[in-house]
Amino acid sequence: MNQPLMILAGGTGFLGRHVAQHFRQLGYEVLMLTRHARRFGEVAWDGRTLGSWAASLEGAAVVLNLAGKSVDCRYNTVNKYAITRSRTESTRVLGEAIARCQRPPAVWLNSSTATIYQHTEGAQPANTEAAGVIGRGFSEMVAQRWEAEFWLAQVSHTRRVALRTAIVLGADGGALPVMARLARVGLCTPQGDGQQWISWLHVVDFCRAVEFLLNHPTLEGAVNLCAPQPLRNYEFNALLDQHYQPRWHLPQPRWLLELGAFLLRTETELILKSRKVMPQRLLDAGFRFNYPTCELALNDLLPQLG
Repeated sequence: MNQPLMILAGGTGFLGRHVAQHFRQLGYEVLMLTRHARRFGEVAWDGRTLGSWAASLEGAAVVLNLAGKSVDCRYNTVNKYAITRSRTESTRVLGEAIARCQRPPAVWLNSSTATIYQHTEGAQPANTEAAGVIGRGFSEMVAQRWEAEFWLAQVSHTRRVALRTAIVLGADGGALPVMARLARVGLCTPQGDGQQWISWLHVVDFCRAVEFLLNHPTLEGAVNLCAPQPLRNYEFNALLDQHYQPRWHLPQPRWLLELGAFLLRTETELILKSRKVMPQRLLDAGFRFNYPTCELALNDLLPQLG
């Protein structure tokens, strides 16, 4: 019996490595579309134009698109253009490739972001797929253009799901190892006023949620991928402090964060925007999280970081 085929676009990073391992263990053949194909199981593409890579999509069980320039940079004109273009063009060209297939993929999962929702303060309700309030800043507009390109694709025989993913926590990539290094030297204090909400997801639950979506054919459209219990920034940092117990604690007022972000060539939005998101559609469909609370997730991950 042939293995089901997963096409993983932009899959050589942190999330892609975990997804590939998870689905290979489930018996899938995983083929990565990458700009620099160097090994077996990788096919070269540029994320913009059709090419010989498009033939690999024929008969695939699933296409998962994780492509996109990192947002961990300064939001100058050049980077804003690259952030937007890398998302919309990779989505557009995948849609064109799927539309040309004689045996189109059964499911197309395309990355989006939980940052699509507005800055959500205080006791405001969490953003669900049905009742979430879409924001109007740069990051939110990128997300809207990204999803618009996804829904414009003429792929009537392929089920589509937009993955509105929150910050994914893992021990070997993403934001957590950086946070842990800072926490060890005392930067596990509230950032800004510490009241901003953090929506997050353990990398194991990210992979399990992708698997769940593949196995539930009635789920299509936008789906929030985040744990069901967002927490405040000060609560998150308190968990880091509890684990590392540094000898001193350094304050992190907004002005200092702005200076640090400038020096590190990044943006304070990544830590100061309040993201309060609920995975309502996953919960309603019966998905059960292995790590529903951040305390459980960090208790699993932080010991792996040493």
